[in-house]
Amino acid sequence: MMYKLDLTAVSLSLALMLAAGCTTFSPDGGMEKVNQLTRERIQQDAAWQRSEQDARSARAATRELLAKPQPLGPDDAVRIALLNNRGLQATYADLGIAEADVVQAGRLRNPGFSYTRLRRADEVEIERTFLFDMLGLVTMPLRTELEQRRFALTQARVAGEVLQLAADTRRAWYAAVAARESATYAEHVRQAAEASAELARRMAAAGNFSKLDHAREQAFYAEATAQLARAQQNAVSQREQLTRLMGLWGDDASFQMPARLPDLPTAARDIRDLEAQAIKNRLDVQIAMQEAENLASSMGLTRATGFINVFEVGYQRNSASHEPRQTGYEIELRLPIFDWGGAKVARAEHTYMQAVHRAADTAVRARSEVREAYATYRTAYDLAKHYRDEIVPLRKHISEEVLLRYNGMLLSVFELLADARQQIAAVSSHIDAQRDFWLAETALNLALTGKSPGAMKLFAGAAPISGAAEH
Repeated sequence: MMYKLDLTAVSLSLALMLAAGCTTFSPDGGMEKVNQLTRERIQQDAAWQRSEQDARSARAATRELLAKPQPLGPDDAVRIALLNNRGLQATYADLGIAEADVVQAGRLRNPGFSYTRLRRADEVEIERTFLFDMLGLVTMPLRTELEQRRFALTQARVAGEVLQLAADTRRAWYAAVAARESATYAEHVRQAAEASAELARRMAAAGNFSKLDHAREQAFYAEATAQLARAQQNAVSQREQLTRLMGLWGDDASFQMPARLPDLPTAARDIRDLEAQAIKNRLDVQIAMQEAENLASSMGLTRATGFINVFEVGYQRNSASHEPRQTGYEIELRLPIFDWGGAKVARAEHTYMQAVHRAADTAVRARSEVREAYATYRTAYDLAKHYRDEIVPLRKHISEEVLLRYNGMLLSVFELLADARQQIAAVSSHIDAQRDFWLAETALNLALTGKSPGAMKLFAGAAPISGAAEH
């Protein structure tokens, strides 16, 4: 009869261990949920390179995008960044870590077995003990659920990093194109200044120009040359920033970019219920709320194991020389004499309330940030449209009138060159306004769907319209 009890206990233990080992890793490592979140917001999927085949596929897709005959667009730049950015690939490892915790939570601790053999003269005493973690078995469903919640939270965080990289890449693309376009116009300014300085030199040599006016033209040419160098360096820096975000190097870094920024949309977006959309769709708000829910659930586990933290059942089978075999069981339970678990419960409650207040603060910030982002977007659109429809056409009309008066010998060549410099300065400011609009649109999209876009410094690169030509 004792022998039968022994087999029953072992069989029960093996069955429990097999049942606990049913939790396995998912085929995609949790990327499907990440792609679902990103697809809903930017219509693009992420790509986790977990094998050499995945790396080759990403490389082939990148080269296909770079081989297009047309210059690289913002959507293609984002796609390349999602395929190649190594920092993002490192972030995907958080998914594997979180899923490993889920699998581990669904498995029991290995059972313990001890064997003792004691000898006294001719007597031999043998003690065998089989230990099994009963508390781990009882709390396994709750622990597994908590780790699954944490895994879902990690998926949302990784999706947020994907959205952040997409926004950074899009901003870098607009900044790089604008810098290239500004460098082109800076070259036009330098050429005009060089022609003006050469003419002034010749006229001064002939005695038809004062030394003061000659010096002014030479100073403007020198300043235009320095401004061109700064514009060219800025173009290189902005392009390299985009290259880093896309994870390109070697021959791939020689990709082609458009010569100018995209045109403004026909009309600005009229987004209704901005705050409601932000609260519903922003990942940082969802993450903060989920963290509070996870802590609320974990408090149940804390209360359950607050003062009972070791509860193991052991089966013993002992034998001694010339004595009948001895069987029975052993229960190990820590008595709550010194620590009743009150500190653990109090800590969990305070941590939960902290998470609740942080979630509320995140929601308040999201509402404010999306209002600010939309105001910046509308201001940037109106300003860029004002340059396009008012300032640049007016400058063009003024230049045409100045040219007519120059042809009629009513104005000097220096007045003609000064007006040309003013027109180029207006076009440069128009480029800055277009750039600011596209940056503001990117920030608005991130504020509506991802997380805080950060404060945007509008008009930071705007140049004066006519100050450079005054002399």
